[in-house]
Amino acid sequence: MSTIVMNTKDEIIMKLVHYFITEGNYNPIVVNGVKDEIWLENSEGPYRIVRINSNNIFNKEQLEYDNYKIESIVRQIKKKTFSFNVNTLNILLDVNEDLKLEGTKHIMPVSLDGTDLNITNEGILEAFPNINEKLLKDTNGVELILNVTKDINQKTERDNIVYEKTFRPKKIVVTYLLIALCVIVFGLTCLKGGSEFLFGSDNHYIATVLSQMGGDNVNLVKNGEIWRLFTSMFLHASLVHLLVNMYSLNILGRQIETFLGKTKFIIIYLVSGLCGSLLSIATMDSNIIAVGASGAIFGLAGSLLYFGYHYRTYLGDALRRQIIPVIVINLLIGCMISGIDNFCHVGGLVGGILITMALGIDGKSKNFEKVNGIICLLIYVVALVYLIFFK
Repeated sequence: MSTIVMNTKDEIIMKLVHYFITEGNYNPIVVNGVKDEIWLENSEGPYRIVRINSNNIFNKEQLEYDNYKIESIVRQIKKKTFSFNVNTLNILLDVNEDLKLEGTKHIMPVSLDGTDLNITNEGILEAFPNINEKLLKDTNGVELILNVTKDINQKTERDNIVYEKTFRPKKIVVTYLLIALCVIVFGLTCLKGGSEFLFGSDNHYIATVLSQMGGDNVNLVKNGEIWRLFTSMFLHASLVHLLVNMYSLNILGRQIETFLGKTKFIIIYLVSGLCGSLLSIATMDSNIIAVGASGAIFGLAGSLLYFGYHYRTYLGDALRRQIIPVIVINLLIGCMISGIDNFCHVGGLVGGILITMALGIDGKSKNFEKVNGIICLLIYVVALVYLIFFK
């Protein structure tokens, strides 16, 4: 019969890991090239990163190298997760008490006694006031391993349920219905306006037909035709205009519908389109007719940006290399090519971010974030309405 013998330092490490995962909502992260270290992350925690280091640090040179190593790894995490500041709690369990620990603006080193787990450090107690109360006290050896494993597995299972619900493939319905609606409306526009809408050669005639079909115009909206703020997002001025927007809607719409669900998706689409229409007519000339789904589509891009920020641990590379560059490039194209209503794009983008903040991300958003989103969205819409009707 074999027995498991754990030294005191190993038991302290397990108890710390147990606390930070089950009580602090931290998750382990893989860091290549380290030994006898545990790295934990919680993007919403008082410290974004908690590092537990059990390596022996006896002299100044070892401490300097350890500081260099942690700063290098934190820089990598900042780059991967597209973060500006990564506050880090660096817990050292075996450091010479004669050494002076000096932190930086975003890295706080703390030396704990590797033989006794009674937290007295004010920085830790301020960030985690219940740590001494919630740390496992009377369990050791095999019992400690079993308890820690059970609790961490239960927490991981709960997290996996939210993650699986968010990212599992779902049947796409709303995206295809919106595409079908835009195509049908374009077909009706062609029946009314003829082949000009296939080739777009007579801009004055096209603008006249689009106005009759419900296109956006500041004077008409001011005269009470508020419905144009919504109908305009389903109209398109040419076949190319329709195809470009429907291609974008197909890509972004399927992702938002999968990640956030059908109800949130349609709310985001309509509110983003409304915000795009409002900023568009707040800045347009009185003789312009504005149409297109691009305001709502940019809102979906903003929504995906907000979602990606909350899941940046998983989507950090996509956020940095795909989502943000696509948004920036499309805004730059809108600035360089005439006939593109970039104000509509910006209005929809901001509206998409704010309405997604207000609706929340399942398993990520807190109530105060949703309230802030609602308040910011209301201020944004009221400001646009003021610019249109009262300035």
